[in-house]
Amino acid sequence: MDRIQSIAGGVVRSATFGFALSAGLLLAGVTIAATKTSLVLGMSVEPQGLDPTISAPVAIGQVTWQNIFEGLVAIDKDGKVVPQLAKSWEISEDGLTYTFKLQQGVKFHEGEDFDSSVAKFTLDRARGPESTNGQKRFFAAIDTIDTPDKQTLVLKLKERNGSLLYWLGWPASVMVGTKSAANDKTTPIGTGPFKFVSWTKGDRVELAANPGYWNTQTKVGLDKVTFRFIADAQAQAAALKSGDVDAFPEFAAPEMMEGFKEDAELVTVIGNTELKVVAGMNNSRKPFDDKRVRQALMMAIDRSTVIDGAWSGLGTAIGSHYTPNDRGYIDLTGTYPYDPEKAKALLAEAGYPNGFTFTIKTPQMPYAPRSAEIMQAMFAEIGVTMTIEPTEFPAKWVQDVFKGTDYDMTIVAHAEPMDIDIYARDPYYFNYKNPAFTDIIKKIELTTDPVEQGKLYGEAQTILADDVPALFLFVMPKLGVWNAKLKGLWENEPIPSNVLTDVHWED
Repeated sequence: MDRIQSIAGGVVRSATFGFALSAGLLLAGVTIAATKTSLVLGMSVEPQGLDPTISAPVAIGQVTWQNIFEGLVAIDKDGKVVPQLAKSWEISEDGLTYTFKLQQGVKFHEGEDFDSSVAKFTLDRARGPESTNGQKRFFAAIDTIDTPDKQTLVLKLKERNGSLLYWLGWPASVMVGTKSAANDKTTPIGTGPFKFVSWTKGDRVELAANPGYWNTQTKVGLDKVTFRFIADAQAQAAALKSGDVDAFPEFAAPEMMEGFKEDAELVTVIGNTELKVVAGMNNSRKPFDDKRVRQALMMAIDRSTVIDGAWSGLGTAIGSHYTPNDRGYIDLTGTYPYDPEKAKALLAEAGYPNGFTFTIKTPQMPYAPRSAEIMQAMFAEIGVTMTIEPTEFPAKWVQDVFKGTDYDMTIVAHAEPMDIDIYARDPYYFNYKNPAFTDIIKKIELTTDPVEQGKLYGEAQTILADDVPALFLFVMPKLGVWNAKLKGLWENEPIPSNVLTDVHWED
């Protein structure tokens, strides 16, 4: 399962909670305020577990990735691969052998040493027959794993894979302990700058700074972090304005952003994301098994109106499953532009001159029902009746749509960077099959030349724009609201996360 963004609506279930500033120090008659070292960070969705290596929903990584857990490599705020638990690596000329030199002196929070045998255990666990890793495909190219010494890890591949290093930086690829992995879902233990303290389900997860953190060059500016889970946007806004929550890096209500600009204690930030909002169709179910029907529905949609109504105009229209941030991006919104009359003609050609009726299953994230209501009106203009069925996310949606593929249409924001390859997976909930597309994705994985990869990504985008296995709507921006004295949060989101390593309070 690829990661799917969860910006939820709902009702706040807990009382407000905050932290007071540290007490001042009285020296020679002068009061000196100590720098604040605690943080309350708000999230719309509570993770169902805390181990990103056994389940895929985004919220898991947004709590744990780079905070509790670390990988051989990491993805930085610019989307680049950087060393982490592997301090360096070499790739053989044929691209089939990756040799990693590991950091020394690294310990898991409970004391287990990290070395090549632990790294091998982690990767074998992720790729093994019993693995439930949501990104198990990341490790499919690995043939054997050798550990010639404690600080050396050697991966030998079955075939070249130009994406392997990048994938090793994702939450699904973090290193886990041999003694603690089985319990990471509820009591996560990693090598990161923060330790897990507690999880009060329905309310919060608490972390504390790791005093034994191996990376002594990193100066962590927080002693205590609380992740608060508040689904309702009005409650989020109230918590921010009262100071009960210091930051909402992903605020759930774009229509309320303007209201924060009058508050001098808060800042608003609009950044980039990989959140592609698409209305996926069951390509194996009539009438969506006919490409002409899917194309007609695409032409029935005015993307700019959807963006205005669903996300207050804060979004970028897309014509394929790709964002303007990504290499090889092509603007394909003109492939099937808004044209209701042509949409009607195409439906008639496909055998539906009087339209048809279907159901869309919408998770409760605000953008989903809002988008669906606008689409419903647009489809009615071409004689198509769409019934909206609210569907609880993630459990019910995953059961019915993602795993069961028991649906006509759904709508969700796919959060994974560069995840256009999901349309080549079999099975996957779109039930879309195109051998030419799958062949291009295979070529992308086999090349390490970024220019050639960019060209191939362009070809892949073009096929999807024409086949329309999903209705490609818009890319959501990252809407952040936080205390003006808080520094170091990521403004953009090359990968869904709340990386706290550089977060600190400014005096």
